[in-house]
Amino acid sequence: MNRVLCLLCAALWLYGCDDQPPAAGQGFAGLGSHAENFAEVTPGTPLSFPADHGAHPAHRIEWWYLTANLKDKQGRDWGVQWTLFRQALRPEQTSEQVTGWQSPQLWLGHAAVTREDAHRHAERLARGGIGQAGAEADPLRVWIDDWQLHSEGGPQLDALQLRASGDGFAYRLQLRSDRPLVLHGERGFSRKSDQGQASWYYSQPFFQVSGELEWDGQTYQVNGTGWLDREWSSQPLAADQQGWDWFSLSLASGERVMLFRLRSRTAADYFSGSWIDAEGQLTALQPSQINMRPLGQTRVAGRRLPTEWQLQVPSQGLDVRVEALNPQAWMGTGIPYWEGPIRIGGSHTGMGYLEMTGY
Repeated sequence: MNRVLCLLCAALWLYGCDDQPPAAGQGFAGLGSHAENFAEVTPGTPLSFPADHGAHPAHRIEWWYLTANLKDKQGRDWGVQWTLFRQALRPEQTSEQVTGWQSPQLWLGHAAVTREDAHRHAERLARGGIGQAGAEADPLRVWIDDWQLHSEGGPQLDALQLRASGDGFAYRLQLRSDRPLVLHGERGFSRKSDQGQASWYYSQPFFQVSGELEWDGQTYQVNGTGWLDREWSSQPLAADQQGWDWFSLSLASGERVMLFRLRSRTAADYFSGSWIDAEGQLTALQPSQINMRPLGQTRVAGRRLPTEWQLQVPSQGLDVRVEALNPQAWMGTGIPYWEGPIRIGGSHTGMGYLEMTGY
């Protein structure tokens, strides 16, 4: 889903501008503002791999986003997040890419580790064109400073290495999958409103993950499942959309589910999702097929957030209750948001991730 919530803050930081929030009518974090001269997202253009694993400088915003639900040898649950965002200050065609400090590309990285009793995160900022951050398609290599996600080869991203570190934590993980990439929406064209806003969106939700976590100097061997999201757009939100609730569900049955709700100030909320069977075949879910209901709230960082939910997709027999592993999984970054692992119970069991913005 939309992971660009801090890119405007990155721009402000790099250019020394004021830190006022985007004006009303520009959508959450300014993502509903008009993207004049940037490339539009329109249906009918097929995605191409491995090229689309890399950057899309003609579009304003994009992200590479990975989460993992892990267990250590003692059976304790952990969550890992790694994200790299790119935002362009002006349109840039691939053939016209500018190097050095004149590059209009801004980069921002987030890394986090969550367990039941604690949550830690880190943030990195970079200017494009000087080698500090970037994205290469074949083989995939995405980095900011010494944080890195890279492929061992193959257009389907079936083998990746991931590393990052922050104050009191670090991780080095290996990811493997024998399932295909999945294209959300209409062959990757993912609608975000009834007004026409959209993004290109695909995932690899079937990673098996192994590796090491460090926490306060102690190393833990971990295993579990991982989910990679790739998305790019120029205006992914409508101007009145104030935030979102996004879920990735890794079910014990082997199925995967992606659901999101975009909350509007003036109109009905917009729902979308994907049902992915155990072999990787995707069924796009229509808004009328998705029910989301907050069940319980937690006071986090001076606000109340729904950290318990009921999720239903009756057409697929899904009726589950999800609860945050740690309700205090707050990302206190430039534009703050909630992001953390969830436990799933009810008609299906499993683990997953939840992101909530705009609260």
